[in-house]
Amino acid sequence: MPRKRREYYPGVMLHVTARGNRKQEIFRKKEDYLYYLSLIKRAQEKTPFYLHSYCLMTNHVHLLIETIEHSPSDIILFIHSIYARYFNRKYELVGHVFQERYHATLIKSWRHMLDTSRYIHLNPVKANMTNRPEEYPWSSYRAYISKTSKDTIVHTKRLLREMTNGSKETYKFYVELNIKEGSDDFRS
Repeated sequence: MPRKRREYYPGVMLHVTARGNRKQEIFRKKEDYLYYLSLIKRAQEKTPFYLHSYCLMTNHVHLLIETIEHSPSDIILFIHSIYARYFNRKYELVGHVFQERYHATLIKSWRHMLDTSRYIHLNPVKANMTNRPEEYPWSSYRAYISKTSKDTIVHTKRLLREMTNGSKETYKFYVELNIKEGSDDFRS
């Protein structure tokens, strides 16, 4: 029986996650992360969409996307099919790179968008990969807090515009509010 096609509409916002098959690494080297990010940029050119936040972990990805006209399935299929071929060829592997289909959670409000972006940016901190989200190189967090970010694939304007004063400092405060060195509450 064929899988049910995911429903979407122009302007839908989704938190997309995809995990490596058997929870294995999907990024092994710096070049892998860079290649995946280049595929996002190519996908934006081929199937335009807004990427509001992202974080590439060693064995999974988080993308906060907003469609324009194309289906999220078309966007993710483009990125993941090319990446899987690249990964298998590079590491002399066969079979699935990603476990099952991607998971997508509908973003229902600007507050939900804000909370999801914070969750995405804090993922490496919660995983004990870094103490500060700005130290993690494979997320869009620095595009939100830096005055000189060169991240051209992430669209920060909408999320910042929805905040009280629209400033990068306010977003940084909101994201880092509950981070305390060694806090068990935060890292659980």
